[in-house]
Amino acid sequence: MNKFARTTPKLPAGYRLVQLDTVDSTNAEAKRRADMGEPGPLWIWSARQSKGRGRAGREWTSQVGNLFASLLVRLNCPLQTASQLALVAGIITFETISKLIAYEGRSKLLLKWPNDVLLDEEKIAGMLLENMGAPNDKRSSVVIGTGINLANHPEDLPQPAVSLEAYGLTITPAKALEVLAASTHEWLERWDEGATFPSIRRAWLDRAGPTGRKLVVQIGADEIEGTYAGLDPEGALRLKTDSGTRTVMAGDVFFMN
Repeated sequence: MNKFARTTPKLPAGYRLVQLDTVDSTNAEAKRRADMGEPGPLWIWSARQSKGRGRAGREWTSQVGNLFASLLVRLNCPLQTASQLALVAGIITFETISKLIAYEGRSKLLLKWPNDVLLDEEKIAGMLLENMGAPNDKRSSVVIGTGINLANHPEDLPQPAVSLEAYGLTITPAKALEVLAASTHEWLERWDEGATFPSIRRAWLDRAGPTGRKLVVQIGADEIEGTYAGLDPEGALRLKTDSGTRTVMAGDVFFMN
């Protein structure tokens, strides 16, 4: 039995864990189990991923020593409400990393819409949310996938990346998952299936820095330049451009110098 298999994190009451040495993708495994009737809440955690995925179908580089984990959860709300979890997930990971960093570098953490976490302008974590069910269903199942660069990070990306190891911090995936699971439970309860979204929106804004920063948003083959103007009441990105303020529902956001 390897070291990874001997290490089991403590999860909040009511959550279960499937611990794997390798899998194609923790999100894919969670979705397969949902299709077979698994109701959750269930964490899927693997030491390795052979086909890790990021947003828009991009590959998520899955280097051993980092955290790859997905939570399958069933909600008593429709998909439209469940989409609010895009912002909730960002707060969860921001808070997780904040708790793992026991030094003043916490002030260098920043949320980038909708749920990337940056440490001193470099990406340290990302989330992939996948909703299952029909838009008109009153209940929904959601997979919340989280990747945190603990021991290493990919090079030569459009958005520079970094790891906690680069800051001299040695955090095991088990420890990171334990903190992530506790933060997830706390913020899912705060969100209360959409009942408190205005306060969630405010919490996200508090972690995203001031308005006015220059951004470029890539939507398919198009790029739109503007300045960050906060969020609309539904959580979409507001981008101030030369032709007015535009609401962005989906896209890749990059900071401009």
